[in-house]
Amino acid sequence: QVQLVESGGGLVQAGGSLTLSCAASGRTFSIYKMAWFRQAPGKEREFVAGISRSGGRTDYTDSVKGRFTISRDNAKNSVYVQMNSLNPGETAVYYCAADGGISTTINCRASAFHYWGQGTQVTVSS
Repeated sequence: QVQLVESGGGLVQAGGSLTLSCAASGRTFSIYKMAWFRQAPGKEREFVAGISRSGGRTDYTDSVKGRFTISRDNAKNSVYVQMNSLNPGETAVYYCAADGGISTTINCRASAFHYWGQGTQVTVSS
């Protein structure tokens, strides 16, 4: 089992940047593929970005490509997402998630992820 704790959320103006962090504890962090999801009020949780166990491969939802960067530091048991050029439509609770499956595929379905953090609020003002 792994426990995930997100941090770094807050209020930012449109066009601004934030970096979210997720600290993991418990089982060996490097065995998990990691991802960030977000959920806005009244909407389904959606995939934002994912990263392979080693960090060598990443995947992004189309709307954030070129603006968001996911990374991980296995020595620090942490995963990050750098978010640039944020817009008000990206206001949501952002969640860190861990996928302990044996496949090397970076999943984008929330149901594939076994562990979740409590989320951190990101509010983008216009």
